[in-house]
Amino acid sequence: MKRFAALFDAIDQTTKTTVKVNELAAYFAEAPERDVIWTIALLSHRRPKRTVRTGELKMWAAEAAGIPYWLFEETYHIVGDLAETITQVHPAIEDTMDESLGYWIDFVRGLDKLDEQAKRERVLFAWNNLGTTSRFVFNKIITGNFRVGVSQQLMIKALAKCYQIEEPVIAHRLMGNWDPVHTSVDELFLLEHSGDIHSRPYPFYLAYALESPAEELGDIREWIAEYKWDGIRGQLIQRGGLTYVWSRGEELVTDKFPELEALGELLPDGTVIDGEILPYKEGNPLPFALLQTRIGRKNLTKKHLDEAPIILLAYDILEFEGKDIRFYPLDERKKILEGIVSQTNDPRLQLSQELVVDNWEQLTELRAVSRERYSEGLMLKRRDSQYLTGRKRGDWWKWKVNPLTIDAVMIYAMRGHGRRANLYSDYTFAVWNGDELIPFAKAYSGLTDKEMAQVDAFVKRNTIERFGPVRSVKAELVFELAFEGIQASPRHKSGIALRFPRISRWRTDKPASEANTLDDLKALLHQFI
Repeated sequence: MKRFAALFDAIDQTTKTTVKVNELAAYFAEAPERDVIWTIALLSHRRPKRTVRTGELKMWAAEAAGIPYWLFEETYHIVGDLAETITQVHPAIEDTMDESLGYWIDFVRGLDKLDEQAKRERVLFAWNNLGTTSRFVFNKIITGNFRVGVSQQLMIKALAKCYQIEEPVIAHRLMGNWDPVHTSVDELFLLEHSGDIHSRPYPFYLAYALESPAEELGDIREWIAEYKWDGIRGQLIQRGGLTYVWSRGEELVTDKFPELEALGELLPDGTVIDGEILPYKEGNPLPFALLQTRIGRKNLTKKHLDEAPIILLAYDILEFEGKDIRFYPLDERKKILEGIVSQTNDPRLQLSQELVVDNWEQLTELRAVSRERYSEGLMLKRRDSQYLTGRKRGDWWKWKVNPLTIDAVMIYAMRGHGRRANLYSDYTFAVWNGDELIPFAKAYSGLTDKEMAQVDAFVKRNTIERFGPVRSVKAELVFELAFEGIQASPRHKSGIALRFPRISRWRTDKPASEANTLDDLKALLHQFI
């Protein structure tokens, strides 16, 4: 654990990517194999299951530190991080044990079946025997909130350097349904047929946002343009007679989409298709909100399937007849994909259609009306592009439509977390309904540090009521909110929910009385029904 805590310190205290890669590579070369596997798991978001409730940890930490629970809560709101708060309220000590990272993760996993008193005794034992940094890492793991400033791509670079394996190979082998409890380094990286190769997806190729004029991309004939759909990016895999559906977040979601599992059985073995899981009915995409009714449900009923039918809108094909074809030019991959879709001849599998235009002006006109098709804009892909790993510049671009906007009044503010723990930086906004302000959205991004400090000062001077970390404030400040979509929502008092709301600017030029109304929001909603 001391070795892992030292690694955590080293990579958390630098912004230099080369230093982080070198520190990781050195750690992978020296650490015990189980610690290597668990480090890879932690850095690729395969954290151990939570075994202790947050409320229990806070109560035990306050008792062990000899402070009132209310004082611990106030400290937590200021610090903004539970693991750090628990660590800091205890006296600093040196490590009295030299057990491995694997030992302490097994320790956390072993709490699952214990009663509350036994859990308390075990957790206090850990706190009393781990030095400050080791204790902080332990707390990060047990709270299920382990994060450190290392992207998966940097970890892939370090693993490639340590094991002398090409980065795309490492990236591919990290995908899939592997379990750190039962997987060795050899099985993950070094054996030719490591892990569960049937279920393993490919790393997704991601696009950068196009911010310069599209005309600067050159001859439009060198590009394929398609609509950018608002669904869940996924890969449909048919291998070894079995079907797997993976989301872009590396989550196996086959059970959430039984239609796609049945569709997979119609595909030739050794096929991997990249596409968008879309709510779809009678030849048209449906709002993303319908897809959300299926996400997170343990059991899907016939009603859910009927109300939110889905398709896979196929963008690309990555594997054909068991062969990795990502290095084929996009035009060739599209022809193979078109043949697969035609051969399958199933309405649940649709081909993403190329937008045929003569020039960038015509494409710009199509982009302008894309939201009316429940599209977020356009995708632009170079015809000769390979299917790469991660986010790369040059060959794939997303050309999204401008966001929708509304002017709203701030009525509540809440303290932030982390570096914003001392600032009121999370806001609730409202619009007018007659003489009443109706809350309809929350946002916490979009302001500069200077603006946030000014809003914080306003909140502290103009508080009406306090509700723990939340304050209601005088209805005076107006902000323009930007958002990607809008839908009806019976769960909200306004009857409306926004998709990805954020602050686009502070309307210092506008009094609260001139903010938008609930009728304005409903008018926007009706444009997309």
